[in-house]
Parts: sequence; C-alpha cells; structure tokens
Amino acid sequence: MTARYPPRVVPVLVRHRAVAFALACWSFVLIGWSGLLVPSLAREVEGGFGQTDVGLGLFYFVTSVAYAAGSILGGMATERLGRRLIYALATALLAAGLVAQGLTGGWASFIWYGAVRSAGAGAIDGGGNGLVLDLFAGSRGGRLNLLHLFYSVGALGAPFALAARDLVGLSWQAVVVGSGLVAVPLALALAVTDLADGRARPHLASDGRRSSLMALPLLVLAVAIACYVASEIGVSNWLVRFLAAAPAASATSALGLFWAGLAAGRLVGSRIADRFDHLGLAIAASLGAAVALVGAVVVPSLAASVLLFTLVGFAAGPIYPLIVAVAGERFPGRASAVAGLMVAASVVGSVVYPPLMGVMSVTVGLPTAMAGTAVVAVACAGALAIVARMPAERAAAAS
Repeated sequence: MTARYPPRVVPVLVRHRAVAFALACWSFVLIGWSGLLVPSLAREVEGGFGQTDVGLGLFYFVTSVAYAAGSILGGMATERLGRRLIYALATALLAAGLVAQGLTGGWASFIWYGAVRSAGAGAIDGGGNGLVLDLFAGSRGGRLNLLHLFYSVGALGAPFALAARDLVGLSWQAVVVGSGLVAVPLALALAVTDLADGRARPHLASDGRRSSLMALPLLVLAVAIACYVASEIGVSNWLVRFLAAAPAASATSALGLFWAGLAAGRLVGSRIADRFDHLGLAIAASLGAAVALVGAVVVPSLAASVLLFTLVGFAAGPIYPLIVAVAGERFPGRASAVAGLMVAASVVGSVVYPPLMGVMSVTVGLPTAMAGTAVVAVACAGALAIVARMPAERAAAAS
C-alpha cells in the first residue's frame, strides 16, 4: 500500500517511507527502554521509597492503565487529527514523564509521572503499529516483527545499562532523566516527517456495512493479545524478584537475557513471518513459550532456569507482532484505531495479571505466580486457535 499524503496546514519537511519507519523504530527503542527501567530497578525503587511488592504492584497497575488509555485515545485522536501530530505529542509526553520521574523524591509523584510517561508510550505503541499497517500492507508480519525487535533492543539495553551504571558513577535517577532528554529530538523529527495520514478510511463489507471494531474476530484477537502480554510482562516485571536468591547483578542480567531472547525471536520473525500463516505461527510460538516457562519455574538449577527464561523470550518474540498483523489484515482502512485497540487490549493483560503477582508473591509465593504466566500463554494459543477456525469470508462479513 502506498502512503497517501493529503494537504496539510503545517509544512512537512521529510516525506519518505523509510524515514518514517526508521523514526518508528527509534520510538520503539525508547518505549522498550523506558518500560524496563523500573522493573530493572525494582530493589532500588522499593528501598528508596520504602515500598513492598504490593506498592510496586500498584505502580505497575497505574502505569498499565495509563498505557492503555494512551493507546486507545491516541488511536481515536489519530483518526481525526492525523498521525504526525499525535505521534509527536505522545513522544513529548514520554519525555516529560521520564524527566519528572528522575527528579521527584516522593512515591505518589513517582507514580503520577510514571502514568504520564506510560500514556505517551501507549500512544507511541499504537501509532507505530498503525504506521506499519498503513505503509507495508504486503509485508506486515515481517515489518511488525522488525519494529518490535527495536522495542526488544530498548528493553534489552535497560537492565544491562543499569547494572553497569556504577562503573561510570551514574545514579539511576540520572539514567531516567537522560532517557527523557533523548526523546526530545525524536519528537521534533516526528513533527516534520510524513507518517502516512492515519485518518480513518473504513472499508465496506459485502453487505454494504462499514467496518466495526466490535466484530467477533477482532474481539477474540484482543483476548489473545491480552493473554500474551499478561504472560510476557508478568515474567519481565517479576523475574528479578523471582531470582531473589541470586546476586542482584545476576538477576538483572537474567532479565536482560529474557529480552535478548525476545529480540532474537523477533529478528527471526522479521525474516520468516510472511512465509507462514500468521495465526499458525503465533499459536506454535505461544505453546512453545508455555512449555519453556514451566521448565524455567520448576528446574532447580539457576543456570538452567536463566537459559529457559531466555528460550521463553525467543519463543514469545514474534507473537505480539503477528497478532497485530492479523488484525490489520482483517480490518483494512482502520489501522490507527485497530492498532490502538490491540495495544489497549494487550494492556488489559498487563493490568490484570502482573500486578496481581505482587499480591500472590506475599500469599501463595512468587513461584506459583510465575507458573501462572504459562497458563495465560496457553490461553493465548487457545484464543488464536478460535480465530483460525473463523473463515476469512466470515471475518469480512462480521466487519
């Protein structure tokens, strides 16, 4: 699909599909990086603010809600105002939230600024996915995996950078502030780059009805992506705490290896995803991740557990981009809203289960909570299997 460039009031200085995609990749590095800052700093944050796992769970809950709100409201605003304006504003919001988080000294304000940062990140997430759906109709699976590879690169870098920050004498607050400052030039670049308009172009079904975001296949895909993210973020947010018996540097490095696995899985997915049925590949990956998760929780060896968590990341890597690709294929013309809805649905999973793991940690134990991430990964595969049994003709009619 060739990007359409309708007239604009504000001049656009850069008008090239490769540049737009490169900026989207940069933005995904930032949201991946910023999303892993607090999980990587779990021990320092709890100690510095006098919090327990319950307080940390509350932080994850509030920021997850803000992420969902940012994604769905960003998608709705993009359909009306255009992607360039909303994408640039969302990046500025991310920058402001990060800088404020690094400078604040109170727990309540830390949560509030985290919500500001997360709202911007959610809008960026939906905006980037929608951009790829609009620009790369013939290769959505591969391009979305490549886009999310950069998310993984950012998330992978955060734990290792924070683990090594003492070598250069940086406080964790300085890293957070610096992360926000890096987002400022990105916001400026997005403001002068054509990002494919993003306004709604609803297609008509065979019976003449306009496309609807309440169609059954899309709702089931929303359930699937929610389950996937519940599993992925559950592991990511609590892996450092799960490995509490290990030295802090080892536990943080294990989190980095998990995200290295995700990055590797998405790199492979960017090369092979469009050679296979997207739904079938996502189902197989979900089941593979579930099996590796069970092994990682029950194996007695720390080294083996870390290896298995890395394999979990590798198997899970392509799942999210593949689900978004399927949603875009079945609902053309609504890329901004569909992407925003998928991101918001994914956040439902991160709101419901990962924060609950904090409560489970002090009741039934964190190993049981971690094992639950395998259960929701299987639920993801089940939801995808239901969509796979819906003929494409039925999905079109439903839309």
